[in-house]
Amino acid sequence: MYLPNQFNNSQYALDIMREHPFASLTSNDEEGFPFVTHLPLHIEQRDEKVHILGHCARANPHWKYLQARPEALIIFTGPHAYMSPRVYPDLVRVPTWNYIVLHVKAKARIIDEEMSKDALLKYLIADHEPTYAEQWRGLSEKYTQQMLSAIVAFEFEVSDIQSKFKLNQHRPEAHAKMYEIYSTGDDQERALASWMRKLQMKID
Repeated sequence: MYLPNQFNNSQYALDIMREHPFASLTSNDEEGFPFVTHLPLHIEQRDEKVHILGHCARANPHWKYLQARPEALIIFTGPHAYMSPRVYPDLVRVPTWNYIVLHVKAKARIIDEEMSKDALLKYLIADHEPTYAEQWRGLSEKYTQQMLSAIVAFEFEVSDIQSKFKLNQHRPEAHAKMYEIYSTGDDQERALASWMRKLQMKID
């Protein structure tokens, strides 16, 4: 992606992945056209390498595409919001859109063994609803086997991460007004305000 230096920030990449785990998994289909699956993913760091785990329905052909062509692009979208030109002290300005996004290049390994898929589901349950774990364990073996056989899991080893934090870093004259607007706005705007503070932008 287009990544000007002022927006490049890899320091918080894992934070964004974990805070916004619903991602767009992209790889090529049999005709060489991009095929996209939107899904929640589990992030792990092992021996200084990042691994990403997830699954899709067996009926979804994406796992076959990954098996044939393992390289993929995973896009994590963080908070984003419109920004009015009224943040500037003068009128010769235009609107913009501020956002945080990661492009992750990774190589897939297909997982179709029942115990490994069950372990992956437990990771995802722990990420999003730990109290459901007891209910999952209490389901009948026949039912859980049916559910596990209906999915195919995969693990990605990450080879590159591009992190774009576009928050008008190159326009310091707008930061204080941006922060004022975002900090009193909707959920997305307040999240951007929080990142402005975390990135130590000039907001006072």
